[in-house]
Amino acid sequence: MAEHNDTGNWGEDQAVHYLEEKGYVIHFRNFRYSHAEIDIIAEKDRTMVFVEVKTRRGASFGLPETFVNPTKVRLVRRTAEHFIFTFDWKSDVRFDIISILIREDGKYEIYHVEDAFY
Repeated sequence: MAEHNDTGNWGEDQAVHYLEEKGYVIHFRNFRYSHAEIDIIAEKDRTMVFVEVKTRRGASFGLPETFVNPTKVRLVRRTAEHFIFTFDWKSDVRFDIISILIREDGKYEIYHVEDAFY
């Protein structure tokens, strides 16, 4: 597997642990619909949260959360809509980004952007 895939999978694992520590219940990882995917679908306080995880080694090209572009937002929204109708979800929804920046010393920082887009 390519290194960027390993980094992405590792980042998703860290995001899941972070969310669980904050009281979220994880329902799905890598939920796919058509050609799109939502990294994590979690629930907290009757709100379904669709989470895009971005992990980067260093910030020389920008912070991880800046890589969620309009095309990605559109794909995540379309996949979330499919989820909502498939599972007949009738409560609140939210779209978050979890940004994980791995520093040169191997330590990492997690930045959770709630309500990142609509």
